[in-house]
Amino acid sequence: METKYQGLRRFNLFMGFLHLIQGVLMIVLSNDTTYPIFTNFLTFNLETRKLIPDPKLFWEVPFGIAVAIFLLISAVAHFYIATIGYKRYTGYLDRKMNPIRFYEYALSSSLMIVLIGQLVGIWDLGSIILMFFLNATMNLFGIMMEYHNQYTEKTNWLSFIFGSVAGIVPWVVIMIYFISAINSSGAKPPAFVYAIIPTIFVFFNSFAINMILQYKKVGAWKDYLVGERAYIILSLAAKTALAWMIFAGTLAPV
Repeated sequence: METKYQGLRRFNLFMGFLHLIQGVLMIVLSNDTTYPIFTNFLTFNLETRKLIPDPKLFWEVPFGIAVAIFLLISAVAHFYIATIGYKRYTGYLDRKMNPIRFYEYALSSSLMIVLIGQLVGIWDLGSIILMFFLNATMNLFGIMMEYHNQYTEKTNWLSFIFGSVAGIVPWVVIMIYFISAINSSGAKPPAFVYAIIPTIFVFFNSFAINMILQYKKVGAWKDYLVGERAYIILSLAAKTALAWMIFAGTLAPV
């Protein structure tokens, strides 16, 4: 097992550098494109004598930096696992769990889902906060799934089901906005968004499939470490795909 763990250590270190390099490149190469976040607090209209929404700009999100951040979050997690967190990491793997992974996903993938939402016009501060924390909750249920099933003779899927419910809601909202934009006369999404949504949706669901294969012990997934490597590869692939599709679509220097 120690040989396998050392291989994973080197693998995490390598993946950390891949994420770090991409994050730095994203900061260096990206233009200054921003996307807005608005508040829609109520105000009293004296003419109509009614409460009405009062949209105000809250923040302009620098998209290049935001994309770099989800890459750099992964880099930090991989470097932690490969260095000062290595003993904790292997201790978790002995118990067939890795909460470090899901804590990282709770931050990085939630930022990813928010940025995808912004691309289709989800610019309300409240909606963005809810999307972020629903996606984060999905990943925290992943920790519960692995922790709880250490103590069960038969796999209990309740945490997986609840996590799936939490995770699908942001995608439902994204699709509502996306379809609405497609059907509008003059506000159709740019072409790269058409590629991002199905691609990243498939990647996000691949993580769930990987967990199912682990707990069903299908083929090579009888070894928990096969699933661990698959998580690492899927994470890199999903983040790389999203980062460079966004870069090509809106961040590349003109």
